[in-house]
Amino acid sequence: MPAKRKHEDENENGTSNRYHPNADQAASFGIVLREFYPPEMSNARCEDYTNGALERPIEALERAYAETEERRNGVMANAAVVHWFKTDLRIHDNRALQAANNLAREAKIPLITLYILSPQDLTAHLISPARVDLILRSLAQLQRDLSELDIPLYIETQSNRSSIPSRIVDLCHEWGANHLFANIEYEVDELRREASLVRLCADNGIAFETKHDTCVVPPGSLTSQTGKQYAVYTHWFRAWVAFLDRNPDILSAGEEIGSNPGHARRLFPNLFDCPVPEAPKEKKLDLGMAARMRNLYPAGEHEGQRRLDTFLAEKGKGYDEERNFLAWESTSILSPYFTSGLLSTRTAVIQARKVNGNRIAGGEVGYISWISEVAWRDFYRHVLVHWPFICMNKCFKPAYTNLDWSYNEDHFTAWAAGQTGYPIVDAAMRQLNQIGWMHNRARMIVSSFLSKDLLIDWRRGERYFMEHLVDGDFASNHGGWGFGSSTGVDPQPYFRIFNPLRQSERFDPDGEYIRRWVEELRDVEGDAVHAPYERGAEDVARRNGYPEPIVKHEEARDRALKRFKEAAGGK
Repeated sequence: MPAKRKHEDENENGTSNRYHPNADQAASFGIVLREFYPPEMSNARCEDYTNGALERPIEALERAYAETEERRNGVMANAAVVHWFKTDLRIHDNRALQAANNLAREAKIPLITLYILSPQDLTAHLISPARVDLILRSLAQLQRDLSELDIPLYIETQSNRSSIPSRIVDLCHEWGANHLFANIEYEVDELRREASLVRLCADNGIAFETKHDTCVVPPGSLTSQTGKQYAVYTHWFRAWVAFLDRNPDILSAGEEIGSNPGHARRLFPNLFDCPVPEAPKEKKLDLGMAARMRNLYPAGEHEGQRRLDTFLAEKGKGYDEERNFLAWESTSILSPYFTSGLLSTRTAVIQARKVNGNRIAGGEVGYISWISEVAWRDFYRHVLVHWPFICMNKCFKPAYTNLDWSYNEDHFTAWAAGQTGYPIVDAAMRQLNQIGWMHNRARMIVSSFLSKDLLIDWRRGERYFMEHLVDGDFASNHGGWGFGSSTGVDPQPYFRIFNPLRQSERFDPDGEYIRRWVEELRDVEGDAVHAPYERGAEDVARRNGYPEPIVKHEEARDRALKRFKEAAGGK
C-alpha cells in the first residue's frame, strides 16, 4: 500500500481547492460552496483515497485510539459515567449506552446521558426541518423514558460546532466523569471529530470509548478474497450473510439497562429538569406541517418498535411481491426511525430472522427480501467509510463529476414542485413535499428523471432530498442518487435510463398513486392518467392546470446517452 500522504492544498476539512471544469457553475447553485466547506476536491485526490495514499477518517480514529491506549486504560472511575446520544435516540439495543451502564453499575456510580443540539451541524449536514422535528419530539420522549429509570438526559445547544469537543470535556469535569461513551457515526466530519475528542479526552484524564452500533456488521469487517472492499451489493450481501452465520453473537440486542445504579437524583438533581430546545428558526416547520408530521411519524423508539412488529406480522411475508407498487403501502416505513436511531437495524434483522425460522438466507422470500433491503443501509455505510470522498460532494465515479451537467433553473424548479408533465414524477415529488417521505421505487424514478431526462447535476437532487426527507440519511441518500444517476457504487449502467411512462404503468397500473397526489388528474379516466397529453386527456389536464411534459423522453434519453458516454471516455 502506498505511504499515506497529504496534498499541499488539503485543508482541515479534507477537501481541496482544485476544481473540476464545472465547479464554479455547480458552486453557484449551492452544491459545493456551503458555509462550512471549501471548494470541491480534485478527482486525483479521490483516487488517492481509493488506493490508500491518503489516510481515511476511520483510520485516523483507529490511530488515535492506538496512540492513547495506555493512558485510557489507566483511567479509573470517578463520580459518574456519561453516555453521549447522537443518532441513537433509544434505550433498547444501544451498544454504547449498555457499555456506559455496565461500567456505572460495576463502579456503583450514576449514569448521566447527554445530547448536544448543534444548529451549525443541522445546516452543514442539510438536516430537514421534518427530521429535526422528529428528533426533538423523540428527545422529549427519551427524556421521559430515562427519567423513569432515574437516569437524567442533559440537553444543551452549542452555537459553534467546533466547540463541541471542549464543551463535552468541560461537562465531564463538572460532573466528575472520567469515562465517556458514544456510538460511532461514520460520516467524515464526525469521524474526524471523534478522533480529535479521543486525544482531547486522554489529555484531560478522560477515557472516551466509541462503539459500532449503527451497522449490523461493522465497516471493514467484509472484504473480498483479494482484501478489497466490495463495491457490488450482491457480492457484499453474500459476505454479510456469511459473516453473521459465523458470528451469531452480533445478532444480540444485549441486556436492558435497568434503573440508574447510582444516586443520580440526589447528586445531580438539576440535570433532570433540562428542557428540550426548540428547533432553530431555519429548521422550524409551519404549524400545518408540524401537525401532519406528528400524525404520520409519532415520536420515540416505542413507535419504531410498534411499526416493526406490525410490519412483520401483517406485511412481511408478502413484501417481495408487493414492495414496488407505489399505492399499496406495503413497505414498513421504518426509515425515519432507523435514520434517527429510534430503532436499530440490528433489532430489525433479529426480529425478521426470528419470524423466518431463525434464518437470514432461505425461508420465506418476503422476509429475506426485506432483510436484504435493511442490509443496504450497512452497505452504503461500508462504502462511505472506505471511499470517504463521497462525503465531500464527489460521486463514487469521480469522472462523472465532469459531465456536462445542465443547471436549467426552470427545469429544476418544475421537478422540485412536481410540475414536469410526467405524472409519476410529479406525484412522487408532491408526496415528498407534503409528507417528507417517498417510496423507494419513486425515489429511483425521480432521480433518474432529474439526472438523465433533465441532465441536471445529481447533487442538486441529493441536496433537495436531504432538505425535505424526514428519513434523510446521508449514506443511503447518496447511495440512492448514485444508483439513479449512474454515478455511484453498484449503479445501473448509464445506458439504462428509466422510462417514466413504463415505470408508471408497471408500478402504478391503476393510476391510484398518481390520482392521490396529482389533484389535477383525479378526473382523468383509465390509463390516460399516465400520460394525459398523449392519450386523449389533454382537455382535462389543461382545464385543471396540469403542465405539458417539459422534455420529450426519447430525445432526452439520446442526449443523456451522448453526455454520459463522453464523460466515460467514449466507452
